[in-house]
Amino acid sequence: MRWFSLSAVVVVMSLLLAGCSTTSVMMPPAGARVDYQLGGAYKPHNGVGMVVRDHSAVPAKQVYSICYINSFQTQPTERAEWSDTLLLRDASGALVIDPNWPDEVLLDTRTSASRTAIADTVAPWITQCATKKFNAVEFDNLDSYTRSDLLSLDDNVALARTLVERAHAAGLAVAQKNAPGDAARFKSDAGFDFAIAEQCATFDECAAYTDVYGPLVINVEYTDGLTAPFAELCRDPQTPTSTVLRDRALVTPDEPGYAYDTCH
Repeated sequence: MRWFSLSAVVVVMSLLLAGCSTTSVMMPPAGARVDYQLGGAYKPHNGVGMVVRDHSAVPAKQVYSICYINSFQTQPTERAEWSDTLLLRDASGALVIDPNWPDEVLLDTRTSASRTAIADTVAPWITQCATKKFNAVEFDNLDSYTRSDLLSLDDNVALARTLVERAHAAGLAVAQKNAPGDAARFKSDAGFDFAIAEQCATFDECAAYTDVYGPLVINVEYTDGLTAPFAELCRDPQTPTSTVLRDRALVTPDEPGYAYDTCH
């Protein structure tokens, strides 16, 4: 399809299920212009080659489409989908909440049984993404272990590995979301194909992703978090070419507060 001529598309054979089977996944077009549309789907601007949308939406047409799943914390609209036994609780029995997102509860990744149950809950959403013809999936909040001492990197890597295997088996490439300091570990031990960062230019973290994934890094900056003009961040050679500026609420163009810009 003509739109892939924006950048060479690499097709990789991913080893799955302890090396017992393989499937082909399509990697994102490196450096393509991107839009991040989790707050509502709308027609991409001219020249956009990649779009991220929630798994409940349909993929954008004639672009590389990435499917969003909140898989290490509860999504506010999907809380009922999660068994109470999978919600992380502290010693007093209180739910452990993401301090930055008070309507999201951390999931309990500490045991093999709970990780399997989490993956089983996410599995229908992975299937949904593949059935709708998304090209890739983004598993959000895999860095939940940085928000609670009850969780560990090892356990989150173990869950991530299972999710990546299931997504690869469905024919989807998989993006690491956040956790820049552990990017090498997530790529080598969980098998992520590319990365989606949030505010890596603002927080001087972009190199942590590009050192591992090269040009296959998408970055989202937010208007309410900029520490320098967006154009200045774009001029930084460490800022990924596929960087988009969005409003924090990720609203659609017909809503107040909508913001969108890219580095090219």
